[in-house]
Amino acid sequence: MKKSVVAGLLLATVCATAAMAGVIEDRQAIMKDFNTASRTLNGMAQGTVPFDQAAAKVQLQLIVDGSAKLPTLFPAGSDQSTDTVKTLALPAVWSDTPGFTAAAAKISADAKAAMAATDAASFKVAFQAVQGDCGGCHRTYRAAPPRPAGAPGGGPGGGPGRGPAQ
Repeated sequence: MKKSVVAGLLLATVCATAAMAGVIEDRQAIMKDFNTASRTLNGMAQGTVPFDQAAAKVQLQLIVDGSAKLPTLFPAGSDQSTDTVKTLALPAVWSDTPGFTAAAAKISADAKAAMAATDAASFKVAFQAVQGDCGGCHRTYRAAPPRPAGAPGGGPGGGPGRGPAQ
């Protein structure tokens, strides 16, 4: 009987941990999509890649869709890293859920506005708002990622610290 109870508790713990790892992986996948989209869009905003309205809309739609999903991917209990998945989400995500939800809505609204850009100049201005939203959200709701050893400011052999990663 005791073995069955212990086995049941162990199975429940493993399943809960796997579920939390899954939701962390889901939100990290969205953030990776945001990063990929932003690289393309940043090239257009900086003029290193020709502005392509259709391509910009596709990338911005990824941001709109992802930001709609993000608030649902931070359930209670997903604030802790697992053995296989690490999270940089700060406690503010859970203590300020309305603020986090509003930040996700703002990036969505600004990405939709950027979709209306018809030329490089108007796109540059509109995309700056999206970039500002990303930075603001990260400063408030995300811990700075650890710097690898040997990187500037990354600890032993990396030289003097330069403050938190951006």
